[in-house]
Amino acid sequence: MAKCTDAAVSLTTGALARRLGVSPTTLRSWDRRYGIGPAVRADGRHRRWSPEDVVVLETMCRLTSAGVPPAEAARTARGGAAVRAPEPPPEEPRGRSRAAGSPPLGDVRQECRGLARAAVRLDVPVVDELLDSAVADHGLVVAWQEVMVPTLHAVGRKWASSGDRYVEVEHLLSWHVSSTLRRHTRPPTGPGGTTGAGPVVLACVPGEQHTLPLEALNAGLTRLRVPTRMFGAAVPAEALTAAVERLGPVAVVLWAQSRSSASVPLARHVADAQWGVRGARGRPTVILGGPGWLGRPAPGMLRPTTLRDALDTLSGPYGGEAPAGPET
Repeated sequence: MAKCTDAAVSLTTGALARRLGVSPTTLRSWDRRYGIGPAVRADGRHRRWSPEDVVVLETMCRLTSAGVPPAEAARTARGGAAVRAPEPPPEEPRGRSRAAGSPPLGDVRQECRGLARAAVRLDVPVVDELLDSAVADHGLVVAWQEVMVPTLHAVGRKWASSGDRYVEVEHLLSWHVSSTLRRHTRPPTGPGGTTGAGPVVLACVPGEQHTLPLEALNAGLTRLRVPTRMFGAAVPAEALTAAVERLGPVAVVLWAQSRSSASVPLARHVADAQWGVRGARGRPTVILGGPGWLGRPAPGMLRPTTLRDALDTLSGPYGGEAPAGPET
């Protein structure tokens, strides 16, 4: 690296960390482990980072956010042997899927690491790029189940184990996962689609704020041309019942993340809702989603365990099932 003798154009470690969106500890660790350090040190001790040093570190951040292992990224950033960011899996011929749409396990882990690193740096452009790439490369279902959810869980565990640190990372990642899911949600169709069947109602139970799984399901259903009505977080029981009676839905999905919010009496009340004229009244199928329902007796109600299971179940009345490949 070229030396920088003008302290006026060099940065302290703290200033550079803020500029790059990483912690000072990360910069010191990269210096110690991989030799990604400043060309000179003020007074022989304190790090001062030159513009040339900054370029190297920007390359390091870009590569690690793409999932390149830090040691390889450091060699490339220093001008060593070139390393490429992970390539998308090769396209399969039409009519076939990659093992039900799944990328190789190593690819998934690398994508999760790259996404988590970008989120920790609060690097929004890279977070959005990686999320969109996951959907484009693997399809919505696999991107949700094998990239988005594991990364969200990893960031949540980091927050839980660090005493309120990284809460901003979880909030940022959740927001951009939600934004990605909505970008890949098709415009709503009419109440009965092309079959005359009512829509699928999606709602969180009262007191439940976790909407991301429902947003993923809503996006997947719209891509299958299934009509939906998304009501989101914490829908009051009276409002939910009124919506069901007005819409005449084929199914109602009730999401509960925690046992404290999962109400079996509410689910039964929704299942008993009716509409139509006497002698031809309809009732919805109730689908229970989320870990809050585990261990709760609810006979006659379905409990799909994955997004793909839910899509297969809910698309049935409309004559389809969830495709396995990247088109989902």
